Amino acid sequence: MVAVRKNWVDPDRYGLKCPYPMRPTRIVVRNTGNDASAENEVAYMIRNDSEVGFHAAVDDVEVVQGIPFDRNAWACGDGNGKGNREGIHIEICYSQSGGTRFIQAEKNAAQYIAGLLKQYGWGLNRVTKHQDYNGKYCPHRTLDMGWARFLNMVENFWKEDEEMSGEEFYQLFKESMDRYAQELAQKPVAGWAEKSVAQMEAEGLMSRDAEGSLRPQSFATRQEVAVIAAGLLERGGGVEKTRVLRCGQAPSPDELDWEAWALLSMCRAPGLPAKDL
Repeated sequence: MVAVRKNWVDPDRYGLKCPYPMRPTRIVVRNTGNDASAENEVAYMIRNDSEVGFHAAVDDVEVVQGIPFDRNAWACGDGNGKGNREGIHIEICYSQSGGTRFIQAEKNAAQYIAGLLKQYGWGLNRVTKHQDYNGKYCPHRTLDMGWARFLNMVENFWKEDEEMSGEEFYQLFKESMDRYAQELAQKPVAGWAEKSVAQMEAEGLMSRDAEGSLRPQSFATRQEVAVIAAGLLERGGGVEKTRVLRCGQAPSPDELDWEAWALLSMCRAPGLPAKDL
């Protein structure tokens, strides 16, 4: 899969570059008409004072997004027509000179567009060209090489994406879980758990990470559980006195000091008294 990176236009410039909220209905393919990279195309677009823009540029290495897909871009020359107000505009780089860099950029664009079709649940008929809206001969080099050929390339990538390999699924799952873990790490402690979390930290059974956060809503790893359990063993009088913890049975009063058991209950079922476990 081609790498995708974001370099968003400053929201303060939305009024110039992408003034209207948008619910996209199509993809509009363009060629840049020069030999700059996707990074440079987007960097120039988001900082210049022209209202003309596009959503993403694709070169032989990556895709760089500059305008969010829920904002319009002035790119088609059709005023407030469907191109400018409903299209996701994709620029294919290196079209001035062509050659191997453009050929690879076009392949990357076809693959990226195939992914967008899947994302939005669209068919191939949603892929349009700049020329469809104001008659301009664009995407010029793609048209020279054959528009039907490009659509076939998009369709082939679309079909390939139907069958995800085990490794691709693993990478997608891993990336999703990493993002989810990062989101959890940013969440504050819930009100109902504040007292318990504060007590756990005071007792030395929860510690802060290198950035000073307790990450109260993050998942606990086995090693973190081991640290908590070791602390409970020390408080509860050792392995023999806390043997019932291994089978998940509530101890009788003479088997374990109830303060240590209460601390364990906070790990296992927040908000429930130990006697109810």
